[in-house]
Amino acid sequence: MSRRGGVLEFATLGLLHDTPMHGYELRKRLNTVLGPFRAIAYGTLYPCLKSLLARGWITEEEPEQVAAALAGGKRARIVYKLTAQGKEHFQELLSESGSTTWEDENFGVHFAFFSRTDRQVRMRILEGRRGKLEERLERIRSSLSSTRERLDGYTLELQRHGLESVEREVRWLNELINAERVAGETPETPADGITDAGDARQTKQDAASDPSAATS
Repeated sequence: MSRRGGVLEFATLGLLHDTPMHGYELRKRLNTVLGPFRAIAYGTLYPCLKSLLARGWITEEEPEQVAAALAGGKRARIVYKLTAQGKEHFQELLSESGSTTWEDENFGVHFAFFSRTDRQVRMRILEGRRGKLEERLERIRSSLSSTRERLDGYTLELQRHGLESVEREVRWLNELINAERVAGETPETPADGITDAGDARQTKQDAASDPSAATS
């Protein structure tokens, strides 16, 4: 799942797994899950929905309120619902833990559905993401060391800002990994592995919102 279309399909299936939705509500939820830097337009969403329909992973519904709207001559909103095949495919996506899952393009959407992901899969993704960022840190530090004298003040500050952003995400990943390990050792711990999901998600959004941190 290396393309943006794959990320959008995964997020769409995940949100519809919770509850059926019409396109307008689904778009709002997608923008929340994928973040403000991936604003989803209807011109992007509806081709995705059409593709999911064609593969039998979702279906269109016309509930009573839709039928009533049609009878009154109002514009009806089609409601999209996950099929059994769609639920099965979503579970397959949740079980993935290869290198593409911790890439910049894909990590955020996988993390958004961690509460439904097996703990061992979560750990592989988190550790893979940390390893990737540690490699990135080494490249940034090496670049700073070799080019510091040739950079103007603003470019140097931008490089330092990128370095600090990656360091911050590595610290956050260390905290999550430690929490997962503790959760694995304590049967009473909730399945999501972290006790304060809101704080963790906010920290992830802070890290993901920094464009310089995504520099490879």
